[in-house]
Amino acid sequence: MANYRSALKAHGSSPEVSVNSLKSKASMSQDHPSKNIKKPRRAEVNHFPSLPTGETPESMELERLSILEEMKKRHNRQQIKMKVARTFGYRRQEIVNSEPSTKEVKERWPALFQQEESSAEFLRITTRPLETTFVAQLDEHAAKLMEVVRRKGGAIGDNAAGILHDHDEASSNGSLNASTRRQCLLKLLMVFLGDPVDAIIKEHQDLQDSNVEVETMAVILTPTDVKIILEGEEVMADLHSVVDGFVMLFGLIYALNMQYPKSCGRTFEFVQKVLMGLDDKKMSTKVHKLCVLCVGLG
Repeated sequence: MANYRSALKAHGSSPEVSVNSLKSKASMSQDHPSKNIKKPRRAEVNHFPSLPTGETPESMELERLSILEEMKKRHNRQQIKMKVARTFGYRRQEIVNSEPSTKEVKERWPALFQQEESSAEFLRITTRPLETTFVAQLDEHAAKLMEVVRRKGGAIGDNAAGILHDHDEASSNGSLNASTRRQCLLKLLMVFLGDPVDAIIKEHQDLQDSNVEVETMAVILTPTDVKIILEGEEVMADLHSVVDGFVMLFGLIYALNMQYPKSCGRTFEFVQKVLMGLDDKKMSTKVHKLCVLCVGLG
């Protein structure tokens, strides 16, 4: 395999191999081949893809600029979709290799922060549909997750009590819809795994209460809006629900090649490995325990 990778690097046919070469790192003032390795961390099938056949970085840059022009026009959703898909390799290499800030990516690739394009980018990276898979798997394990949490006592039981009360009250008065039920399930998942709900999901009574500049990563709920904040930047707004916000945040973490926040790492790990089925062979202790209880896997 070492010889095979050397051959690929020499031929220049594998960007994922070439980007980790000492020659490549020398241009970024990194003089050790084992430093800052660019490799898939979360089962990304297309972590560092090649450019389309016959294309160069220069031609792809022109295509990127054309996307910006297309976004100024109306009723050309299909054109933007095609161009964003075509520039996937160029964009992905830029994000993985250069590690730009969220603000820089938003300025260069604003289309990526549209809900449809963010979902499409996740599909290109992992080959898994984002929203449909998440919702289907959460619904499938809903009854078991609710049962597991209801049986818990101690700190988990105390922290879950309010969420369960709101769920049961909405159920009894007939106001429990699918969106509310999924929001309760998401919060219960976080509670069981020991992740603070308010570390990611923040509720504000007024838009002015939400100071986006201080938020590194959050889904903010107000009476009139649900929005996503990344590195102090509002990157998505007007989402339908907290669950939509969380799912899109999960997709953006992949699209921007970001790490999970430490405060909610177990929740994102459960979503990745159990709900999305990505790299599910090795799990942390708490995630594996909940997986066994809810899914029945040993």
